[in-house]
Amino acid sequence: MTVETLPLERGKGLAAWRQIAERLETDITSGAWAAGEQLPPESAIAERFGVNRHTVRRALAALAQRGIVRATQGRGTFVETPPLPYPIRQRTRFSEAVTQAGREASGDLIGSRIVEASEREARALAIEPSENLLELRTIHRADNTPLSISRTLLPLPRFAGLDRTFAQTGSLTRAYAKHGVPDYVRIATRISARGASTEEAALLEMPAGRVVLVVDSVNAEPTGSPIQVTRALFAADRVEIVLEP
Repeated sequence: MTVETLPLERGKGLAAWRQIAERLETDITSGAWAAGEQLPPESAIAERFGVNRHTVRRALAALAQRGIVRATQGRGTFVETPPLPYPIRQRTRFSEAVTQAGREASGDLIGSRIVEASEREARALAIEPSENLLELRTIHRADNTPLSISRTLLPLPRFAGLDRTFAQTGSLTRAYAKHGVPDYVRIATRISARGASTEEAALLEMPAGRVVLVVDSVNAEPTGSPIQVTRALFAADRVEIVLEP
């Protein structure tokens, strides 16, 4: 679709960056760029409106703050996609939820280390405080759009090496299968919300301070023996949490 360029109104009290933001939003809502599609580069937008790139950057930042576009370091700016339904049920699986929504799921290991269990974590995993746990920090995407970042804790020595397996498979479910856990179930979930830190926002490719849904969960083997404690941070405007029996 060809977008129409009308001259900006000068000297009428409406800042140029705000006018550009409004024009771009109109282009998006009218279908000039589809959900997930990349916008033209800043230089092209600046040329279209006869302004400098700083003005364009401010307009795009305003749209990003409102959840209309997503700025990705080194890749450009993309139209945000509609919220993805994310069911939380007895068998909660990230890949299944994303695939059922017609999108491609992927996961990457950000880092791993051995940590001591806190009292809260020990209670959740039915172990003694200060026992060693394997900590995984991961990021999960749908069609290359970050949906969540997670901190997952697993008992040692049982799950030694699972971080390497996750790095190879990109899926906790597949990693579990290779470590003798063919199935697992959700036994506890708690959901809250807060603003994202600068580091969290950078990983989720959104402005700092935007709302994230904090999902604390405990997973167990079908026998009821707990094996996993996770805190996942979801970009609030990219998912729709659905609680199911």
